[in-house]
Amino acid sequence: MNMKKLSLAALSMTLSATLLAGCGGAPATSTPAPTPAESAPVETAVAAEAVKTGLSMVTSVAKSKDASADGNGQAQANVALVAVTVGDDGVIDACVIDAIQSKIDFDAQGKLVTDPATKFSSKNELGEAYGMKKGSSIGKEWNEQAAAFAQYAVGKTVEELKGIAVNEDGQATDADLAASVTLEVADFVSGIEAAVNNASHMGAQKGDKLALTTSTNMDKSKDASADADGLAQAYATVAAVTLNGDTVTSCYIDSVQANVNFNAAGTITTDLTAAQPTKNELGDAYGMKKKSGIGKEWNEQAAAFCAYVTGKTVDEVAGIAVTEDGDAADADLAASVTIGIGEFQTLIEKAAQ
Repeated sequence: MNMKKLSLAALSMTLSATLLAGCGGAPATSTPAPTPAESAPVETAVAAEAVKTGLSMVTSVAKSKDASADGNGQAQANVALVAVTVGDDGVIDACVIDAIQSKIDFDAQGKLVTDPATKFSSKNELGEAYGMKKGSSIGKEWNEQAAAFAQYAVGKTVEELKGIAVNEDGQATDADLAASVTLEVADFVSGIEAAVNNASHMGAQKGDKLALTTSTNMDKSKDASADADGLAQAYATVAAVTLNGDTVTSCYIDSVQANVNFNAAGTITTDLTAAQPTKNELGDAYGMKKKSGIGKEWNEQAAAFCAYVTGKTVDEVAGIAVTEDGDAADADLAASVTIGIGEFQTLIEKAAQ
């Protein structure tokens, strides 16, 4: 056999294998191509988790007192507020706690002493002006302690919060929690539970900013006369608002009229132990439907406004046209909301601050 021919044949086979490899072919000894299961995963968008928005308002006028020869009477309304976002599994995603404490004075002749034009700030709005820090054993103001407890509640369920150990004074005994909260925690827990229980899906998603805003006046308060009792009314309107950037993702509005009546001698005639339900809680019992031109109760109109502004930016909400009376000028909105919307708009603007 011609050895030269054999060498040429071997060389030809080697060159062919090399060319095949360079063009995408592979010699038998090459590593197999990865199967689809071994390939790098393709990233896909993960849908944001929907959460429910809830609000609770618990009002008491029990600390009100009669006027006497020694001093003025006072109608004091304490409104405890909690806003939450919560998952379907009951785990709290976000929480804000606040309170309103309004004090309306009247004298022994049944005359208002506090200016009816007075507006009442919430405890969070007052901040250090509320004055708890100087008497606090941990040097923290009411709003700081409320914020600390709200943050502690995030990631927990109501049942877990109800299991917090407390001492005889109702203060948390857990060292970490007690370092930032010395207030009684039972009212905070019950407020969170109420907010969670009435929460519903309104468009919020996990991670949205949660805000709780308030507006409280005593505009409808009046003196007593020989023919009729006077009225000290703290009128609080509150909104729980969630935001993604500057867009409203959910909105929950409620209101309470905390009424304390007194006679011309400055003696309170209201049962101070009676419940002070919110307008949403009253529902049809509030009595607006029968006078409404569109046959809708206050709570229905408030809910309609909330639905209308969801998906709009804060600037768009602020820009909703109103009539001289403060009613919605937009025909679609006016078909379901005939109450004044200016205060509602203000509450949403405050949420973005």
